Amino acid sequence: MYQHTMIGTAWRGHHVVLLRCNPFTNEFLSISTSFEAPTEPSHIACAETLSRFLSIGYKIMNATMISATEIQYVLTKK
Repeated sequence: MYQHTMIGTAWRGHHVVLLRCNPFTNEFLSISTSFEAPTEPSHIACAETLSRFLSIGYKIMNATMISATEIQYVLTKK
């Protein structure tokens, strides 16, 4: 059933986080998030940053090489 969005109501959709990393050096490069997305502090190591987000309930929806040395992970959480 469709619910109208109302000012002041809690967000009930998906949260999205984009993580960009160098998969060859395990270097964390950047993060972008949807508004109000719960986050964890990032770490210089990409694997540790991914681990932190997975531990709070995010799931990896996609991983794409966006350049020769950069991968982008799309994480979502309900």
